[in-house]
Amino acid sequence: MTRTALMKITPATPETAAPEVAEILNATKARLGFIPNMYGYMGALPGVLTGYIASYNSFRADAGFSPAEQETVFLSVSRVNGCTYCTAAHSMIADKMSGVPADSLAALRAGTPLPDTKLNALATFARIMTEKRGLPDQSEVDSFLAAGFTTQHVLGIVQAIACKTYSNYVNHLAGTEVDAAFTDYKVAS
Repeated sequence: MTRTALMKITPATPETAAPEVAEILNATKARLGFIPNMYGYMGALPGVLTGYIASYNSFRADAGFSPAEQETVFLSVSRVNGCTYCTAAHSMIADKMSGVPADSLAALRAGTPLPDTKLNALATFARIMTEKRGLPDQSEVDSFLAAGFTTQHVLGIVQAIACKTYSNYVNHLAGTEVDAAFTDYKVAS
């Protein structure tokens, strides 16, 4: 399902975008074979798309999470934020590219406990950080660290929340339609 747009945002295209946005859009099309719909909407204000890309790439490279853990964080944050577009996109990535076990992916999408205890601790803490706007209880931080995570991972979750705030919020405003590449993973809004 697609959300109803709350406002009209004219999506940027490689032909109409500011140079820094056109560069991102062209590079994305060369890498993926298409430009995700949300990139056009975020590109309407260059700082939104460039901020998203910088935080996304840094999270992937520097936060210290495995690919399956990265998708666990992104899906947990996007679910709490109610972003059906990002939930679909990250579900596809989790399933086809990042090695998230099918039962854990189903639990992430449903918002239920994950069968893998470490992934469950990660999903729980990412959800808590998002719901509590970065104000977890000491016991929640201690529990996350006791599950085998580090201070770097806590800060990585902060970075992922910042990244998903760009995409989730723009998708809410624009009513972003799920791209064909992600349609098998659509969720109800």
